[in-house]
Amino acid sequence: MGAVILVMLVMFLLGFFLDFIEITFVVVPIVAPILLSMGLDPVWLGVMIAINLQTSFLTPPFGFALFYLRGVAPNSISTSQIYKGVMPFIAIQVVMLAILALWPSLITWLPHYLF
Repeated sequence: MGAVILVMLVMFLLGFFLDFIEITFVVVPIVAPILLSMGLDPVWLGVMIAINLQTSFLTPPFGFALFYLRGVAPNSISTSQIYKGVMPFIAIQVVMLAILALWPSLITWLPHYLF
């Protein structure tokens, strides 16, 4: 589990500075085979990585969703207000990652049921 936590933390920190495409092309091909060889469920790992990458859309200073919001927000709303406003959503996603890490069956029950 330590390897998964380390990979998720690195991906989260890379999300501060890189787009999700760069993270996907650089990190996933390196760490996915290693983590899968440790016996992790590929569906669970894929969902965890996807949620973590989605969080990178919201992390300042280069969160692309923040720039999209800045483009449609009125001029009376500052960029720092947008950064402060997105913090609860980042916290929710980090808590959700922790919940899904503690109870992987929340992710895997439906694919196992269907297939």
